Amino acid sequence: MKRIKFTAAVAGALIFLAGCETSKGPQSPSQQASSTGGMYPPVRTREAQAAMSPEDALRELRAGNARFLAGQTQNRDLPAKARATASGQYPFAVVLSCLDSRQPIEIIFDQGIGDIFSARVAGNVLTDDILGSMEFACKVSGAKLIVVVGHSNCGAIKGAIDGAQLGSLTGLLDKIKPAIAAVPEDGSARTTKNDAFVQKVAEANVRLVMQQIRDRSPVLKEMLDQGTIGIVGGMYDLSTGAVTFFPK
Repeated sequence: MKRIKFTAAVAGALIFLAGCETSKGPQSPSQQASSTGGMYPPVRTREAQAAMSPEDALRELRAGNARFLAGQTQNRDLPAKARATASGQYPFAVVLSCLDSRQPIEIIFDQGIGDIFSARVAGNVLTDDILGSMEFACKVSGAKLIVVVGHSNCGAIKGAIDGAQLGSLTGLLDKIKPAIAAVPEDGSARTTKNDAFVQKVAEANVRLVMQQIRDRSPVLKEMLDQGTIGIVGGMYDLSTGAVTFFPK
C-alpha cells in the first residue's frame, strides 16, 4: 500500500511540474526553432507579404540589424528554407548595396532565403538592369520597400574621387561623379585622404540613386506616390556593423 501511494505522489508531482513547464510563456527563438525542426522564423507567405506596410518592412530591417549587432541572429535551417521556397517567393524588400564583400546584406539585416531581393554593384550605382529588377521586385513580386545602402570607406567612391580609369570600371565610376559635385565646398580637402569628405560623397551618392529611381522609373514613382511601396537610404559602418538610415 505504501508503494502505491508513493508512486501516485510521484506521478502527481511530475504532472504538476509538466504543467508549470508549459505555462512559462512564449518560447525563445531557439526553442521555437528546435520545436519546429529549424523552420523558425517561418517561410514568408503571400498573405504575410501583402499584410506588410513599407513601415513594417523598415522596422523588420532595423530589428534584423539590431539582432546582428547583438550577436543574436535567428536560427535558420537553410536547406529546409531552400526547399520550402522552391515553388514561390514573397520577399518584403529590395536592397541595392555595394559589391563590397564586407557588406553581406542578408547577414547584416539577419534575413534568410526568400526574405529580400538583393542587388549588388560597386558603388551601389543605378543601372537600367537594376532599375528593371526593382520594378520586377515591387510591381510583380510584391516587395514593399526599396532600400539603397552605401557604406563607409567605399573603394568605388574613392575611385570616383580620384578619377580612376580602368576598362568598364571607368563608366561605372562616372555615375558617382554627380555625387561628388553635390557635396558643398567647406574649405576642407576634397580628396580621398579626407575621410569625412569620402563619407559625405558616399551619402550623397545614396541620395542621388534614390532620386534617380523616382526620376527614371514611372512604374516605381507611381507606387511611391500612392504609398504602395516606400524608399529609404542608409549607410553601413564597416567598423561596427551598424546601418544608419537617413531621416525622411
